[in-house]
Amino acid sequence: MARSEEVRLVFRAKRGETEAFRELVDLHKDRLFGFVWRMLRDHHEAEDVCQNTFVRAYESLHSYSEAFAFSTWLYTIAYRVCLNTLRKKRPRAADLDLSALRTSDDDALAVAESEEARRLRRLVWSAVERLSAPQKSAVLLFYREGKSCQEIGLVLGIPPVTVKSHLHRARARLKDLLAAELGDEWRAEYLAG
Repeated sequence: MARSEEVRLVFRAKRGETEAFRELVDLHKDRLFGFVWRMLRDHHEAEDVCQNTFVRAYESLHSYSEAFAFSTWLYTIAYRVCLNTLRKKRPRAADLDLSALRTSDDDALAVAESEEARRLRRLVWSAVERLSAPQKSAVLLFYREGKSCQEIGLVLGIPPVTVKSHLHRARARLKDLLAAELGDEWRAEYLAG
């Protein structure tokens, strides 16, 4: 959908047209759920956070500025609700079954992937789970959602330069975690490539 059409939907929703807001929810619910699920790794909590996000967005629609993409504003709300949920949760060991991270595009490619590629994918996502919440969010928003550093900064409430710093530190941490898991042979191959 074109940004101008989205802005029209927001304008109609601000005037009280619930059908327009329902269309906005339909446009963003799947990708938003994917982001929230990757943050929380719990299906029921992700559903609750998404529902809470859309309720808060509806209640705060008057504060939305068309200067920013609606999705960026929505992800900002979702990120904050995720952080509140994570703060309330007790820490637990990372779940190593990362098969649910695959998108439908990934499923089509999974048949052709070698066992080594699947193992590497699991290791990478396991390492992503070990990042701090801001680093993990920056990685997910940048690599999975295709957001720019500017947009990520708006979502996380930090300057774009800090987003770049989070991404840089996350990549360095992931490199170290993967090198520890895969050994010196991988490090040599990574540095050569």
